[in-house]
Amino acid sequence: MDRWSLGEAAERWQEAGSGPREGPGTMDNDEPLEPETKDEGDTVSASQSSDETLYCEAEAPTVVEKEKPGQESSETDLEIEDTEKLFTTGQKELYLEACRLVGVVPVSYFIRNMEEPYVNLNHHGLGPTSNTTVLTLELADNCIMEEGILSLVEMLQENYYLQEMNISNNNLGLEGARILSEFLQNNTSSLFSLRLSGNNFKEESAELFCQALSVNYRIRTLDLSHNQLSDKAGEYLGQMLALNSGLQSLDLSWNHFCIHGAVALCNGLRVNVALKKLDLSMNSFGNEGASALGEVLRLNSSLAYLDVSCNDISNEGITKLSKGLEVNESLKVLKLFLNPISMDGALLLILSIKRNPKSKMEDIDISNVLVSEQFVKTLDSVCAIHPQLDVLYKAVQGLSIKKTLFTWTNPMKLIQSYAEQQKISVLDFFRSLNPSGEMRMPVGEFRKAMIQQNKVPINRYQVRELMKRLDEKTGMVDFRSARAPRGLPSTLSQPTVLSKAP
Repeated sequence: MDRWSLGEAAERWQEAGSGPREGPGTMDNDEPLEPETKDEGDTVSASQSSDETLYCEAEAPTVVEKEKPGQESSETDLEIEDTEKLFTTGQKELYLEACRLVGVVPVSYFIRNMEEPYVNLNHHGLGPTSNTTVLTLELADNCIMEEGILSLVEMLQENYYLQEMNISNNNLGLEGARILSEFLQNNTSSLFSLRLSGNNFKEESAELFCQALSVNYRIRTLDLSHNQLSDKAGEYLGQMLALNSGLQSLDLSWNHFCIHGAVALCNGLRVNVALKKLDLSMNSFGNEGASALGEVLRLNSSLAYLDVSCNDISNEGITKLSKGLEVNESLKVLKLFLNPISMDGALLLILSIKRNPKSKMEDIDISNVLVSEQFVKTLDSVCAIHPQLDVLYKAVQGLSIKKTLFTWTNPMKLIQSYAEQQKISVLDFFRSLNPSGEMRMPVGEFRKAMIQQNKVPINRYQVRELMKRLDEKTGMVDFRSARAPRGLPSTLSQPTVLSKAP
C-alpha cells in the first residue's frame, strides 16, 4: 500500500473538494454539514466495509475515552483499531478523512498521541501533520527523502508550535539539504533544535546549511554527526560560526574533518560568542588541530563542553591544548578519550588547571591512560585548589590488587547517620549545600560543596560514588533521588575505583 505524508493527503483532500463527491460531512454543493445528533437507530449497517465504519465512527458525537497505557510503543502500527478515543477537536477527523482519501490505513499510535507534546514516529515511514499540541517530533529512520522533506517544510511553514525535530537517518542528501536550507533562511517557525545525523550530507550540503545559519539565529541545537563532512565543510562551518550568534550546541562527531578542516573550523570558533557545547569526536584533528583548539581556548569565553575523543592527538598536541587551558575561564568538560596520550600528557593537562586559578574545569576524560601514584598525588594537590574537578583515567600503574581492594564507608550511610543525629532528613542535608535551597544543583558546584563541607567527612572517591546515584546526566544532580533505601550496606567494596579516577 502506498504511503503519503499528511501534507500530500491534505492536498488530495482539497483537490477532491473541487467537484461533487460523496462522503460523510458533505452535501451535494460541497458545503460542510454541521455536526448532527444522531438517534440510536441511525447506526451504521453491518454491510458497510470496515474502512467506512471507521470514518463513520469518527463523526459520532459521543465517544468513549479509554484509559491510555502508561507507555506507548513507537513501532509501526498498521492495524485499524477502535477509534473511539478523545483528542483535539478536528485533528482526528482531518487525519482520518485524509487517510481515507488517499487510501492508506491510519496509524493508531499517532491517533492515540496526537494531544501529547512529544510524538515519536521513528521507524514508521510516515510524514507529520499540522498540530498545535506537538512540541517535539521524532521522525528518524523513515526514508523521508526529498518528497517527504517537502511535506515537512510545508507543515513547518504553517506550524508555529513545533520546537524540536529529529529527522536523522533519512538519506536526505543534497536535495534534502537544499530544501531545508531554503526553509531555514526564511524561518518564521518556533523550531530551535534540529537533528540531522546520518543523512549522507557532504560539502555541498554543508555550504547550504552554513549559508542559512549565517542569517538564521533561531536554531540553538544542531546535530550533523555521522555524515560525510570533510575539510571543505570545515571552512564553511568556520565562516558560519564567526557570524552566528544563536547556535549553542553543535555535534560534528563521526565525520571526516582532518587538519585543514580543523584549523578552518577553529578560525570561526575563536571569535564565536554563543556556542557552549561542541562535539568533534571521531574525526582526525591531529596535533595541528589540537594546537588550533588551544588557541580557541585561549580566546573563546563561551565554550563549556568540548569533546575531541579519538582525534589522533598525542602528547605534542596536548602541550598546545594545555596552553589554552592555563588561561581559559569557561570550559567545564574536556573529553580526550581514545587519543594516544601518555601519563606525561595527562600530567600536562592537570598542571595547566593548577596554574589557572580561574579555571572552571569539572571533568576531564582520559580514561584510556595509565597513570602513576605520583600522578595521583599531583592530582590531589590540584583538586585542593579546584575541588570541583574530577579526572577519569584508566588505572594506576604498578598498583597491586591488594592495594586496590579496600573498602570505604558508604557515603549515603554516613549522610544518613548524620541526618539522624541532627534529627533532619537526608534531603535537608543536601538542600543545605545549595545556597538557593533548591532540590537540583549543577554537578561541579555539588562536587565542590561536598568536598568543602565539614559535617560529614567524605573523600573524592566517595563523592564519585554518590554522584552515580544523583547525577541526571544533564549537568545537574537531583537531591530527590537521594533517599536511602532500606538495607543500605555500611561499606562499599571498590576493587576497581582507581581504574576510574579519584
